[in-house]
Amino acid sequence: MTLDTTDKKLITLLQQDSKQTTKSLSLQLNLSVTAIYERVKKLEKEGVIKQYTALINKNKVAKSLMVFCHIKLEKHTKECIAEFEKEINELSEVTECFHVSGEYDYVLKIYVADMDAYREFMVNVVTGLKHIGSTHSVFTIGEVKNSSEIPVLS
Repeated sequence: MTLDTTDKKLITLLQQDSKQTTKSLSLQLNLSVTAIYERVKKLEKEGVIKQYTALINKNKVAKSLMVFCHIKLEKHTKECIAEFEKEINELSEVTECFHVSGEYDYVLKIYVADMDAYREFMVNVVTGLKHIGSTHSVFTIGEVKNSSEIPVLS
């Protein structure tokens, strides 16, 4: 699917606030409500818009410690990779997992209440995962920028 300028503007507006009404979007883009509705449905159908979600304040839900955990696997067989990825997808503490190049194989983004909770998670959960060779944790001190928006306008 090729995105035109209007599609890109619409995506940008929805990333800023996905609860905007089609009427509000139509006024901002000088299109009819029907045209906006059809464009949004097409973007959803084509998989450009994957889902809508609410962004949560981690401090308000007792998950104030964000940790980036680097994982190195012992072996890099298809079976080991598939099994590790399946296990990671079942852990609610892990909100994002990236297969990366470099010294480590994966980077996990983990939210827990505090350092004690992270220690418990590492000792009782991560060490029980198969095929892990080593880990390296980086603890966040403060948040400078955190955005879910992907820039689509040039």
